[in-house]
Amino acid sequence: MKVCLDEDISPDVAAILRSMGVDATSVHEAGRQGFSDREQLELASAEGRVLVTRNRNDFILLTQEFFAKGLPHAGVLIVPWTIPPDNFRLVAKRIAQYVKRAGDSPSEYLFDFV
Repeated sequence: MKVCLDEDISPDVAAILRSMGVDATSVHEAGRQGFSDREQLELASAEGRVLVTRNRNDFILLTQEFFAKGLPHAGVLIVPWTIPPDNFRLVAKRIAQYVKRAGDSPSEYLFDFV
């Protein structure tokens, strides 16, 4: 499972994930700050990456819309606010654990929490 971190997650988390062997990118690293949620999801899906975000409410609606319209959707993982945003190592650890459990499972229209 490849992941792309939304702009509400520090790009430092992507670097930590890569050091843990996870194929991870960040919208910060790609220069996509300020893009709409829809654009972020479209671009992550085009790259075959699950979008990792804290923005649960907007991405629930987008996932429903993409499914109803049959639009490409590589999945969304939510990092809950109970995990402190400045604890980069813990955020990375939870994402890496999820990725390891998921393995090569299909992620199309996935919507889950780490």
